[in-house]
Amino acid sequence: MIIARLLGHNSLKRGDFLKQKITRSLEENISEIKRIFGPDQTLICHRFQPVAIKGLRCCLFSIDGLVSSAQITESILRPISTLAVPPAEGVAPIDFLQQQVLQACEAKKESRLQELLRSLLYGDTVLFLEDSDQALILGTKGFEKRSVSEPASETYLKGPREGFVEPLLHNLAMLRRKLRTPALKLEYFTLGENTKTDCCLCYLDNTVDRMALAQLRKRLAGIAIDGVLDTNYLSELVRDRRYSPFRTTGSSERPDVVAAKLLEGRIAVFVDGSPMALTVPHIFLEQFQSGEDYYVDAAFAGINRSLRIIGFVAATTVLPVYLSLVTFHQAFMPLPLILSIAKARQGVPFPIFMEALLLLLAFDILREAGTRTPSGIGQTLSVVGGLVIGQAAVEARLVSVPVLIIVALSGICSLITPKLKAAVLFCRLLLMLLGVGFGFYGFLLGEVGLAILLCEHRSFGLPYLSSLPLEEVGSSEDSLARAPFWNMQKFGRFLAGVERNRRAGS
Repeated sequence: MIIARLLGHNSLKRGDFLKQKITRSLEENISEIKRIFGPDQTLICHRFQPVAIKGLRCCLFSIDGLVSSAQITESILRPISTLAVPPAEGVAPIDFLQQQVLQACEAKKESRLQELLRSLLYGDTVLFLEDSDQALILGTKGFEKRSVSEPASETYLKGPREGFVEPLLHNLAMLRRKLRTPALKLEYFTLGENTKTDCCLCYLDNTVDRMALAQLRKRLAGIAIDGVLDTNYLSELVRDRRYSPFRTTGSSERPDVVAAKLLEGRIAVFVDGSPMALTVPHIFLEQFQSGEDYYVDAAFAGINRSLRIIGFVAATTVLPVYLSLVTFHQAFMPLPLILSIAKARQGVPFPIFMEALLLLLAFDILREAGTRTPSGIGQTLSVVGGLVIGQAAVEARLVSVPVLIIVALSGICSLITPKLKAAVLFCRLLLMLLGVGFGFYGFLLGEVGLAILLCEHRSFGLPYLSSLPLEEVGSSEDSLARAPFWNMQKFGRFLAGVERNRRAGS
């Protein structure tokens, strides 16, 4: 079983309760199921007796709201009730029902109570029979799900419009439509002591990075947690450099993006109940790449990617440089600019660092409020808050106009790369402190420190700065800009795992 192979003994550490098996007594099995669920009114228990099989008593268990009542009626109850021919001599009733009577496309025998409960709680129906130490698990899932739509966090002007939804099987089906090859491997496993969340490991067998795959399996096997409700649970538990603001695991809600990453040798992890897929390894340049870059002309994609890189650099450096120049290095600025800044700061009671910090706090509060409130109100709040509060603060001499402009520029540039939001906040604050404390030399020292930090980062054995032109000759096909498809010599946008596997074996 994939679960036992992937998670080892951890998957069996659930107590003796999960090792129980059902008995041959129908009444004992019914009593045990009812005892486990207690006064749960959603548990449906339906007793019946097939006319054609004399003396056989049966019982169906299902969870109201998770099953399709019409499917139970048409695939299970109607075939059994209309049965006119008894099983042949020597044929067990459970085998007869499974192979010749029931019309459910999913029907399997199971004796372990753990698996029966797990299937029951996921929308399947369990059929118990008298004098049988096995029960039938019948696929009758019918719970409501969100329709497929374009992800709000990854909108494109050109390209596919579909995004992942919450049910695991639907997401895997969308991925299968993109990658119609038997090389696509799916490994199922379960995490969460109480949630028993189904997860799936996906990769292409002919391109996957074997070293990264081995590391990911090992880290997943070491997870012990009460519940898993989203892929971010796994991201925080398996990532490298857990305390770094730069994430070493990627994520996406789009099937086309995940399929492209698998073609490049990466691995995807899906969690049932989450529309977000986790992808590893994850390199720094992925923060500036967008799926839309591959649906437009290469030159236009290069311009857009350059704007994202410039936006990240501006978001982290413009404000620290301004603070260091105004505080320590006025001689580097033109005299008219110095006089203009001094005039604008007349009457402002706060130091320039506190002034910038308060404006950044106000900007982030407005951004968060605009994100959490309904769309119409959020847009109004952002516009009115920015204009009214900013203008009122300037007129009240709480802040100066130059600092307001610099903070606004820094804040807008940070919105260009939403995946680096945490990194921008951390780096900008650190560089501001160094710039105010030690001037431009402190700012440069901070930049060198961040560069060293990025150089030391690795994602599942892969250097975080991979695919940079300076990191490796010939790695610039899809880094700071994108080469046309006819000039790409690699498997897609990344050094595919097959290349690393070949070098590791040589």
